[in-house]
Amino acid sequence: MPYDIRIERAASRPLAVVRRRTTSQQLATVVPDGCGTVWSALREQKGVGGRHVAIYWDDAINLEVGVELEGPFDGHGDVVRSATPAGTVATAVHLGPYAGLHAAHEAIRQWCVNHGRTPAGPNWEIYGHWRDEWNNDPTRIRTDVFYLLET
Repeated sequence: MPYDIRIERAASRPLAVVRRRTTSQQLATVVPDGCGTVWSALREQKGVGGRHVAIYWDDAINLEVGVELEGPFDGHGDVVRSATPAGTVATAVHLGPYAGLHAAHEAIRQWCVNHGRTPAGPNWEIYGHWRDEWNNDPTRIRTDVFYLLET
C-alpha cells in the first residue's frame, strides 16, 4: 500500500496510560489489554476518553498504551496520566487491519532516509474509534502513525 507521508506540527495530547515493556510478538495482546485496563479505570472515575493510543518510546518496545483524555483524570492503580510528544512529526494514515501497521512504520522510516530526516525516538499510533462497518470491511480500519523528528 502506498503511503502519503506528511510533515506536521503535532500538539501534545493528554492521555491516561499503562506503561509496559513487551516484544513485537506480544504487541497484538499487550496493546488491547492495556487499552481495556485504561478504559476500566476511566469508567470507574467517570472520566471521559477519546481514541486509543500506543506510544513506542524506544526500539526495546517500552511503551505506553491508553486513551486520549477529554476531561479530568487523577490516575488509578497502574493507570497514570501522560501525553503524546509535541513537535515536528512525519505522519501517515494506515487503512487496514492492525497486522499490517508495520508497513506504515517502514514507509515513514524509509521516507526519513530518502529525505534526510532523522526520527527523534518516540513514535505512536492513534487508532480510530471502532465502527461496525469495519467488522465487514477491515480494509477501512484507520490508524494514524506518527514519528517525532529531530529539528
